[in-house]
Amino acid sequence: MCLISCDPKVVRTGLLRNFQASLAREWFSFPMSPPAQKFKILFLCTWNASRSIFAEYFMKDMGSSRFEAFSAGVTPKGQVSPITLRLLQTKFRIDASGARSKSWEEFKDDHLDFVVSVSEQAEQTSHAFPDQPILAHWPYDDPTKVQGTPEQVEAAYFRVASRIRYRLQLFNNLSLDQLDRLRIETKMKKLAESD
Repeated sequence: MCLISCDPKVVRTGLLRNFQASLAREWFSFPMSPPAQKFKILFLCTWNASRSIFAEYFMKDMGSSRFEAFSAGVTPKGQVSPITLRLLQTKFRIDASGARSKSWEEFKDDHLDFVVSVSEQAEQTSHAFPDQPILAHWPYDDPTKVQGTPEQVEAAYFRVASRIRYRLQLFNNLSLDQLDRLRIETKMKKLAESD
């Protein structure tokens, strides 16, 4: 005599529910491993007023779970471009009010995993960092050199910002933890060709 239910369909359904509940308890009680250490990435340009600021704040926005992003200049202006700050806020909804123009020398003794030069003048300085970070050279036009109406100047800044953001989106999609150094360097060189 069966005290509960002898119907095989009911027995199977009940066993399945018990099995699923058991799996769920085991899954959710399994200790999570601590998050992997974040990669440190420095964006280097001439003045640390626009291009490297865009890159730093885009990376902070889209890659903060995997990267600690910084920026610096070879010969910093000492002031971030107001146009850069305004575009980040109005077009990309990123608060960069804490941005400041600083020298690469603030980072010369830090361990960095990546150094990305975003101007022609910064490429040489990117080789000055210890610990052999992975280097990439992704030069962009300098929007501060654009002459024209305020709308034309802002459009030039926006074009540069959009190109930087696009390239960083591609970079963020790389499975860096599954690639060796040589493959990462190769992929970063290929990213320099993408627009």
